[in-house]
Amino acid sequence: MFRDRLDQAATAISAHLNHVLAQLDNVPVVQAMAHATNGGKRLRGFLVLETARLHGIDPAAAIWPAAAIEALHAYSLVHDDLPCMDDDDLRRGLPTVHRKWDEATAVLAGDALQTIAFEMVTAPQVGSGEIRARLARSLAIASGAQGMVLGQALDIAAESATAPLTLAQITALQQGKTGALIAWSAMAGPRMAGADTAPLAAYASALGLAFQIADDILDVTGDAATVGKATGKDAQAGKATFVSLLGLDGAKRRADELVQSACEALSVYGQDAEILRDTARFVIARKN
Repeated sequence: MFRDRLDQAATAISAHLNHVLAQLDNVPVVQAMAHATNGGKRLRGFLVLETARLHGIDPAAAIWPAAAIEALHAYSLVHDDLPCMDDDDLRRGLPTVHRKWDEATAVLAGDALQTIAFEMVTAPQVGSGEIRARLARSLAIASGAQGMVLGQALDIAAESATAPLTLAQITALQQGKTGALIAWSAMAGPRMAGADTAPLAAYASALGLAFQIADDILDVTGDAATVGKATGKDAQAGKATFVSLLGLDGAKRRADELVQSACEALSVYGQDAEILRDTARFVIARKN
């Protein structure tokens, strides 16, 4: 059931992104945008659709912010892969944008994906002006210097720090870099419905950390062919991670605890939230 729902959401989101990008001129920067948004689990967009469903939001309205968060996430990956940041050659099993085109095209494609995300999240089809403003403002906060960008900046600073980060520092870093967009996605449904966001905020906080711990585990135990990007880079760089601080078994236990916390946060929704509980379990069982 969960896997079918995730695949259906991924198909719908991909179709919507392709439809939006097809309205643009077929020039290299747009081709690069399409390349960057191709593939992936669509987990963030799936969370938008599922939490919207949980609050009775029309899927035709929810697909816009679902596609928006995937475009914004893709922008972050394009820039994160650049030589000035992580310098990666592979993303989702394909050449990174700056490798397939060039660095300037990658920068511009990332910029355009960021702006088109806000274009989609404020589309008239999403709902009233108040709803669109609420989504756009919260997305700006989640993706900027209070959220994802802050986390990325802290991650870069840690590479030249004289001492490895503590567990508390890594947790704070990842709550921005990875957790902020996951949190926005999970709270999109109640925001569109004007409902209480607290239960899903608690769910997303635990889910985001579990997701990052799973990433750290895959960096140690996975291979590039399965994961779709280079592995072992954190250890080679001497970066502190959840695995380096907790050990592999300790990291797995912590991820399990976080999944339990995420599931408990959904108690207010009863059985209606079972797909979201399955999502939390999937996050730490995935292979890529």
